[in-house]
Amino acid sequence: MSSKINHHHHINGHDSIPPPCPHLADFRSRNGTKPFHLLQNCLRIKPPHGRASIRRDPSEIPRCGACAVSSVPRIYACVTCATISCHAPPEPSHAAAHAASMAPGHEISVDVDRAELFCCACRDYVYDRDFDAAVVLSSKANNIHSNVNSDNLRKKRRIVEYRPWLPDIQERVLVNNNSSVLNFVEDRPWGLRGLNNLGNTCFMNSVLQALLHTPPLRNYFLSDRHNRYYCQQKKSGNENGVVGGKRSNGGDGNGGKGLRLCLACDMDAMFSAVFSGNPVPYSPAKFLYSWWQHAANLASYEQQDAHEFFISMLDGIHEKVEKDRHKTHGLGHGDCCIAHRVFSGILRSDVMCTACGFTSTKYDPCVDISLDLEPYLGSSAKSMSLKTHSCNGEADCTNSSQNGGISTLIGCLDRFTRPERLGSDQKFFCQQCQVRQESLKQMSIRKLPLVSCFHIKRFEHSSIRKMSRKVDRYLQFPFSLDMSPYLSSSILRSRFGNRIFPFDGDEADASNEMSSEFELFAVVTHTGKLDSGHYVTYLRLSNQWYKCDDSWITQVNENIVRAAQGYMMFYVQKMLYYKAGEKQVAQ
Repeated sequence: MSSKINHHHHINGHDSIPPPCPHLADFRSRNGTKPFHLLQNCLRIKPPHGRASIRRDPSEIPRCGACAVSSVPRIYACVTCATISCHAPPEPSHAAAHAASMAPGHEISVDVDRAELFCCACRDYVYDRDFDAAVVLSSKANNIHSNVNSDNLRKKRRIVEYRPWLPDIQERVLVNNNSSVLNFVEDRPWGLRGLNNLGNTCFMNSVLQALLHTPPLRNYFLSDRHNRYYCQQKKSGNENGVVGGKRSNGGDGNGGKGLRLCLACDMDAMFSAVFSGNPVPYSPAKFLYSWWQHAANLASYEQQDAHEFFISMLDGIHEKVEKDRHKTHGLGHGDCCIAHRVFSGILRSDVMCTACGFTSTKYDPCVDISLDLEPYLGSSAKSMSLKTHSCNGEADCTNSSQNGGISTLIGCLDRFTRPERLGSDQKFFCQQCQVRQESLKQMSIRKLPLVSCFHIKRFEHSSIRKMSRKVDRYLQFPFSLDMSPYLSSSILRSRFGNRIFPFDGDEADASNEMSSEFELFAVVTHTGKLDSGHYVTYLRLSNQWYKCDDSWITQVNENIVRAAQGYMMFYVQKMLYYKAGEKQVAQ
């Protein structure tokens, strides 16, 4: 249905505005705007800033006066006499029947669930400036009351201005006496060190290189937030060679040989070794052994999947921390182990009944997002899709025009958050209809992590053909990524129209504007076949790109990175991304 006055119709090749609803004009001439302002007492706003609805009592369930049904798509209340009627095309409209049976003036009703005016005679939504002003005024009054009585909400919505840290006098003395500045070693950024291949372990080396240079993870371990010596002392009950809780400065980081280290301890040892300044390639043998103990089913010298290793390793760190704390923490809420504090976000899944519109919502934590490559659309269709997003640099725009059949990370994310009609064999039980109904499913991102990892599904497995294959299609990915179009708040606004409020209590600030912009800092690539390929990582350090091929480190041009066959992309929030080239001198 098109809303009168607000929408345009195409007539005889020209745009024209439809005439105003005569029934609304007649209603205003008879009653003025008083009935609209009286409706303010019945307006209910779901806090904070929720959707407006019409209820005389907050617990009231409106039912049609003619058929006593409350589950039809739309329920309307007559503005003149408050009679509740339903309107569910193509079924007979009790709202229209009520207007026809009454004297003039009963044609105008209000949608009780949307707080929008509806003409029962025209069977269309209508717009009235005074009524909309009453809705907005009621919402503002509710917002003021909600802000006065909700300190936690106010704190959550407070945007903290980022200020660079500068040490005071005491901190400066401690820094000068106990640390050294991260600089370049042999024309390389500090911490860029090759990892020896221990026998088909390129899958592990590629992921470890990305993690070693993940800014929040690197800052956590280099600031001694997880001290492997203290961890082992607490576990074994003896100091194990530690004096006063201080660690030694061994370059190999393999202290405490008699004890089995947790994965977090091994990561701490690896950070110490990689950032020790030693340019000789490092062998992560102890980490590999500890990971084998955690993932016994993957303990072999065969080639493994880098993404599977990434998930298994984060689970290993999480499992160890949970055992130490003896309590369970909710993933994605920032109160868990360091692995999930950095990588964990929350996905929102909405399943909507196509019969009545009832929506079932679920929230699930995730440490990465797996994306399907876009289907081949041809050059014309693909160019239309790319026009909706700006190109990131000249190289991106060139590739876009020359490769009509390529996939883009933007397109994959669009497809991930696009509504999907579930098949007849996937009907869900609708709580409102009380039967199984066909439905639409839509994914969105409820909370963004500090670091977003995107996994591209390049390995296909067919149960029908009983075979597997690798998809060698090119994927175009931007160096800067805006995730705001894929947030739940944006998806809900797109779904429900142009109302100015967020919907259903969904907190628009769960991932605000500052945290929705991301920068690419690592790309894990895979070349070769399914069972005999090779993994390589490209790292962005000091605004330069470096290729990490096991023990070999080489500087490369960014066009080499753009042309690489991306398998895993790591993006960090822009406010946490520091360009080492922009040096600041502490005064």
